[in-house]
Amino acid sequence: MSQSNEFLGSVRLLVALATYNEVQSLPGLVAQIRAALPAADILVVDDNSPDGTGDWCDSNTASDARLSCLHRASKLGLGSAAAAAFAWAIERNYDWIGTLDADGSHDPASFLAMIDAVAADGALDVVIGSRYVSGGRIEGWPLHRRIASRLINAVARIWLRLKTRDNSGAFRLYRVAALKKIRADALRTNSYAYLEEVLWQLRRSGAQFLEIPITFRQRRSGYSKLNLNQSIRSLWDLLTLPLRK
Repeated sequence: MSQSNEFLGSVRLLVALATYNEVQSLPGLVAQIRAALPAADILVVDDNSPDGTGDWCDSNTASDARLSCLHRASKLGLGSAAAAAFAWAIERNYDWIGTLDADGSHDPASFLAMIDAVAADGALDVVIGSRYVSGGRIEGWPLHRRIASRLINAVARIWLRLKTRDNSGAFRLYRVAALKKIRADALRTNSYAYLEEVLWQLRRSGAQFLEIPITFRQRRSGYSKLNLNQSIRSLWDLLTLPLRK
C-alpha cells in the first residue's frame, strides 16, 4: 500500500471546486477525482451557473454520497468561493482540503504526489502543485499569458515576501488546522489575488510549505473568465494587500 493510500485511510479529505459555467468539464473532472481519490469528498461551489452546472451537480448528489453542491445566488467571485469552501471544511472537521481549477487544467492524479509529501512530512501545512519548480510545465498557453503569470508571481515573491514560486495557481492541498489559524473563511480579497493572500496569511502564521511539480494544461472546454479588468483588479488587490488592516 502506498503512502498516499495509508494516509487517506486515516484522515478526512475534501476536494473543492469553484464553478461558473463548467457543465462541459465538471462530469469528467469529478470522475477523475473519484478515480484518483475514491475516499475523498467533493464540494462544488457553484455561482448560479446559467449553463446548468449546478443542476448537473444536484442530479448526481442523490447517487453519490460523497458529492455536495453549495449553491450561491450569483457570480460572487473566486475569493468568496474559496472562503465558502474553507468554511465548509472547517465546520465539518475535515483534516485537509484540496483545491483545483474546474476547467480541466489540473490533473487530479497529481494530488497523490502531494498527499505522499504530507504523509512523509508531518510538519507540512500547504503543498502547492507548481508550474515553476524543476519538472513543472505549462502546455497550451500563449506567450502573453506566460509573461503575465511570471510577472505576477515575481511581484508576489518580492512584495509579499513569499518564498514559493507558484503563488497564482489554484492546485493546492491545505491543512485545515492551518486555515483555522488565519481565519481563511474571511479573506480580504475577492479577486484572483485571493490565491496570493491565502499564502501570505499562512506564511505570516508560520505555516510550512512545499511545492510539487505539475503539468498545467490550457483549459479543455469552455472559456476563460479572466479578462483585462479582472487582471487589473487582481494586481491592485495584490499591491494593496499588506496595507489593509
